[in-house]
Amino acid sequence: MPNSVITVERLSKRFGDVTAVDEVSFSIAQGSTAALLGGNGAGKTTTLAMLLGLLLPSRGRISIFGEDMLRHRYRVLPRMNFSSPYIDLPHRLTVRENLTVYSRLYGLPHIKPRLARLAHELDLEGIFNRTYGQLSSGQRTRVALAKALLNQPELLLLDEPTASLDPDSADYVRGYLETYQAGSGATILLASHNMSEVERLCDDVIILRAGKIVDRGTPRSLLDRYGRQNMEEVFIDIARERYLEFGVEPRKVAK
Repeated sequence: MPNSVITVERLSKRFGDVTAVDEVSFSIAQGSTAALLGGNGAGKTTTLAMLLGLLLPSRGRISIFGEDMLRHRYRVLPRMNFSSPYIDLPHRLTVRENLTVYSRLYGLPHIKPRLARLAHELDLEGIFNRTYGQLSSGQRTRVALAKALLNQPELLLLDEPTASLDPDSADYVRGYLETYQAGSGATILLASHNMSEVERLCDDVIILRAGKIVDRGTPRSLLDRYGRQNMEEVFIDIARERYLEFGVEPRKVAK
């Protein structure tokens, strides 16, 4: 794919006898928003962790911004960032202290104005001096996103970016991500179970099942291919194909 930010070739990850990611290959175009979809255990989070260099692949190649991540990941890590509501920050530090620590780790030159801007844009001002351990799950999600945006990344990897947010807050965060991408030209790769979010944000969808890519396309092309009205119905169709492989009646599973 021309002007691809991410290129993955035959990527696999095994944990003992379990294959979490199995011979996966894909490219993500510069400036696009792509989604990794799949049920629990499909390999989404494992794939993101390998892209970040947090896990070493069992085999395969990862190239980001043209650099081999197994050899030169420190050349590109300052240009990317990651957010997940399932990875905690230090509980005893305040939101301000946590974000200040990460700002210094990223080598930001003007920390206070950057934190002030993110606090305003992500509605963190009221909780900025509260310890992270006192926050609700939705507040932690917004803090995690602020952490991921500190260095104004060119590549943003997001694991469930609106998890635990109420509908109004989730809608605001989606709009914020759209505005950020439009202004920065950033590339976004997200893993999500929220199908309306995927339809709104993404122009490329990669669907995983049991560690393999089973389909790919734009949301519109996938809706047409499966003859469905929305991505949730497409997701369910693909999930139920897994049950049929094992001879299980989908309606019985759904009860």
